Amino acid sequence: MRNIKLTIEYDGTNYLGWQKQKNGATIQGTLEEAIKLLTKEEIELVGSSRTDTGVHAKAFIANFKTNSTIPADKFREAINHKLPEDIVIIKSEEVDINFHSRYDAKGKTYSYSIINRDIYPAIGRNYLYHIKKKLNINSMKEACKYFIGTYDFSAFKSSGSSVKTSIRTIKDLHIDEENEIIKIYVTGDGFLYNMVRIIVGTLLMVGNNKIKPEEITNIIESKDRQKAGICVPAKGLTLEKVYY
Repeated sequence: MRNIKLTIEYDGTNYLGWQKQKNGATIQGTLEEAIKLLTKEEIELVGSSRTDTGVHAKAFIANFKTNSTIPADKFREAINHKLPEDIVIIKSEEVDINFHSRYDAKGKTYSYSIINRDIYPAIGRNYLYHIKKKLNINSMKEACKYFIGTYDFSAFKSSGSSVKTSIRTIKDLHIDEENEIIKIYVTGDGFLYNMVRIIVGTLLMVGNNKIKPEEITNIIESKDRQKAGICVPAKGLTLEKVYY
């Protein structure tokens, strides 16, 4: 038995997220079907996280066990031949039999992309959240520092999560600008359900001058979801990297 690790890039627009479901196409389900066609085995693909409907990934990590004799690095091209164009294997490699994509992950970096201009975009519309009103970027950058650290992030969790604890550590949160595009990068040891999208929604409250940057501390301490910002649309969110 061998353990094959895959690094995957995908456009989540046409999928109901990562996790396999009965009522529609998912990234996991599409990949498993492609691998089964190749290996003739009933395999289970383990993913590093459960990205939601419409979320994208540049370097999602997954692994599967197989008895196939295909060289590890050859799985990449072989699987890609059986996939739609919006899912691509970037790298395939053999790893220790005990490696687990999800449980062994030490942290992740996500990005969220916003276009801040009057007109809704035609190009890139599946990857950008359009905000018409000019944002106060300096205040948003100032607010980022209040998120960094280890806290109970209950105020930034959507209902429906069954996690044992809402305590998470954010190691970095920063904003890059290029013309009309604003990119928010957040790195942490793990994230609650919709946590990144709610953090972005709260930063937008700051950017719209509805709250001051230092009020972020009070929102975190309140543990009250109603005090945080909206859960912004999934299409602006991309999983950038998983750390092991």
